[in-house]
Amino acid sequence: MSPDPQQAATAGLRLETHQRDDATVIQCAGSLTLENAAALKSLGKTCIPQSRRIVLDLKEVTRMDSAGLGAVVGLYISARKTKCDFLLINYNNSIRDLLGISNLLSVFESCAQSGTRFF
Repeated sequence: MSPDPQQAATAGLRLETHQRDDATVIQCAGSLTLENAAALKSLGKTCIPQSRRIVLDLKEVTRMDSAGLGAVVGLYISARKTKCDFLLINYNNSIRDLLGISNLLSVFESCAQSGTRFF
């Protein structure tokens, strides 16, 4: 992957990737829903083989539905299969609630609490 940021946009979602230390950061902005979850999954899967760590920054995500959650979980599974760390950061309370309802909050919070240095 080049050092220049990569950008992708779909209806309602903007994705941007950049390298920071040993991590590929994927910044998401907008709605991570059925209409555009595949774009995140596709972009993330292209980053996994070249990275030791994927950091999914959800700071600007305003909405996530079950399809968006499925894309995040799919990336997590793909990353773990290749021994790549996968971290979620900066998610809002509604995403936290969705992770809690689906019993996934402990999976992603344990990553954040493990003492792993994000940057």
